[in-house]
Amino acid sequence: MSASTSEPGPGPVLVVWSDIGCPWASLALHTLRETARGTGTRLLIDHRAFPLELFNGEPTPKRIVDAETVVIGAARPELGWRLWSAPESAYPSTMLPALEAVQAAKDPRVGGLRGSDELDAALRHAFYAASRCVAVHAEILAVARTCPHVDAAALAEALARGAGRSAVYAQWRAARADGVQGSPHLFAPDGWAAHNPGVAFDWTADPSDGGLPRIVRWYPGWAAELLSRLTGS
Repeated sequence: MSASTSEPGPGPVLVVWSDIGCPWASLALHTLRETARGTGTRLLIDHRAFPLELFNGEPTPKRIVDAETVVIGAARPELGWRLWSAPESAYPSTMLPALEAVQAAKDPRVGGLRGSDELDAALRHAFYAASRCVAVHAEILAVARTCPHVDAAALAEALARGAGRSAVYAQWRAARADGVQGSPHLFAPDGWAAHNPGVAFDWTADPSDGGLPRIVRWYPGWAAELLSRLTGS
């Protein structure tokens, strides 16, 4: 699978397959972005959708997302995550509109890879930290307006044309053929790849029986090692 992109720019390009509604993917991306920022590495992320609800044929159960959010949020309080605090009726039953918006934002007229990554990060923060329903068109655009490199008006026009939807479905199909193991799965241009890097976890029991996730291993240094490898430093 190629990790190339048609958008030129400084720094390495990393392909990340994920679902915005996956807390583990959100942790990995936060770790990567913060490490890149701290080391002054200019990194572009080419987001690919790994839509869990399409793979599973149902929305990701809130009880699973809640349990994982608590475990990760307690381990990394700087994330600012909290349990869903808005009305239950406002909880997003789908992440497809948010995933589609991230794909639509890749258009250079909207934001390119830089804007797309900003939007991805902002949507994750809106969901996990601010309990905003990122399944709603108006909410997605409100989040987009906070992203410096996203033209929210151009994004609105693109979404009205259906931009991003075909990309999400094509990536869903491609993930099954390209050896993508789940959300998140990262691929670098030099052939490096990792599924849920730096974390190993299990469940105390089946989630449907009240089981809880348990972090077995947590190694945030993976991000610095990857960036050093990609930049040759």
